[in-house]
Amino acid sequence: MTSQLIWPVILSGGAGSRLWPASRAAYPKQFLPLQSEESLFEQTLRRFIGRPDLGRPVVVGNNDHRFLVAETFQRLGIDDYVIILEPEGRNTAPAIALAAARIAEEDPDAILLVMPSDHMIGDLDAFYAAVELGARAAEQGALVTFGIVPERPETGFGYIERGDELPGVSGAFKVANFVEKPDAKTAESYLQAGDYLWNSGIFMLPLVSLFEEFDRFDPDTLKLARRAIKERQSDLDFERPQKEAFLSSKSESIDYAIMEKTERAVVVPVSMGWNDVGSWAALWEMGPKDQAGNTISGDVIAVDSSNNILRSDGPGIAAIGIEDMIVVTTKDMVLVAPKAASQNIKKLVEKIKQEGRQEHLFHTVVHRPWGSFEGTDAGDNFQVKRLIVKPGKKLSLQAHRHRAEHWIVVKGVARVTRDDQVFDLRENESTFIPLGAKHRLENPGSEPLHIIEVQSGTYLGEDDIIRFDDDFGRVDE
Repeated sequence: MTSQLIWPVILSGGAGSRLWPASRAAYPKQFLPLQSEESLFEQTLRRFIGRPDLGRPVVVGNNDHRFLVAETFQRLGIDDYVIILEPEGRNTAPAIALAAARIAEEDPDAILLVMPSDHMIGDLDAFYAAVELGARAAEQGALVTFGIVPERPETGFGYIERGDELPGVSGAFKVANFVEKPDAKTAESYLQAGDYLWNSGIFMLPLVSLFEEFDRFDPDTLKLARRAIKERQSDLDFERPQKEAFLSSKSESIDYAIMEKTERAVVVPVSMGWNDVGSWAALWEMGPKDQAGNTISGDVIAVDSSNNILRSDGPGIAAIGIEDMIVVTTKDMVLVAPKAASQNIKKLVEKIKQEGRQEHLFHTVVHRPWGSFEGTDAGDNFQVKRLIVKPGKKLSLQAHRHRAEHWIVVKGVARVTRDDQVFDLRENESTFIPLGAKHRLENPGSEPLHIIEVQSGTYLGEDDIIRFDDDFGRVDE
């Protein structure tokens, strides 16, 4: 394909708030199985498995999602990778600068293939052909973006106006202009003109050219990224950039920081079944539909209803006589909205935040590196949770200042540490963890361990944990 090695860079820091309530900040859309049994993140990684022309994948992601990322690599059998954890989200320019600085340590002549972790690509052959074409342009020093040939007058995307063809690379074009999201009339004119493409947010960036343009247009971001990488710390499978340096960088997109200013921008037009899955309406567009045009998932009964997206991840949905609607249920929330308002769901999530609620952050099922827990009941000074511990995993050795706990084994074998005692519990057996006791729960078996945990005390928040030892590096100072 090219004499320079191409390094996949996957940006995975987003919260996917437009797909709320299925997508939450702690478990966002890239980790959800939205259209198949595989998550969008898994599908993104699969594009690079077994390709000798590619370097090892580099993920720039959110600290809160670090174990979800690592577990996906393990599940796919990928054992050579880099995971860079942003101390806090700073948009795509600082994220790409981090990845570039890190890759430059090993391969200063690399080409970066940058893409979000939450996009769908239906035609992989077309994608690989576009990457090959983009690599030829990148070898000439171009900063390449991929433009999606528009199928409709879409107002939810930015656009790229293509200019003259790049000499020597047939099918690649100089960028004439980047255009913000248009109104409906303007979007229709772009579709008719034929020279405008959807901005996919996927790039091929040769390191040498990228560094030169950062130095020209945004030197501070690159300087801070280099410092953050140079002074990074290793933590299990993760690399943590120096926090102060990274947080000093501006929050800016790579489009605004570099691509809209550089004279080296080139666009490769491509039709590859692309969808950014940016809203429920987008998911409806691409999803399978019944004879009435409904996209249905889960426990749903629909009568005289058409062109809806009806998704049940909780209580069943019974719909009569509705059209062009979004109805999504989870165990704790129900969303009802016109499809036309799907881009405004982000405003609803902001209102939930402003009211001090937690539904924008967590599902009732909260995932942890050792397994998951789900709140099933709560009242004054008590709450009940169902814990599922993966085979061979154990929780941290910990204590609580404000609560005691009862553990009841529902399925599997639990190994319990309570102060100086270590003992096993089997199905229908239980134990008591007094307030202040050092304790640990472990699954020594080969099947998932199911525990009912009853907490009682004056404060039951998740931050009432003092960790003394932990397999996942979460020990308190």
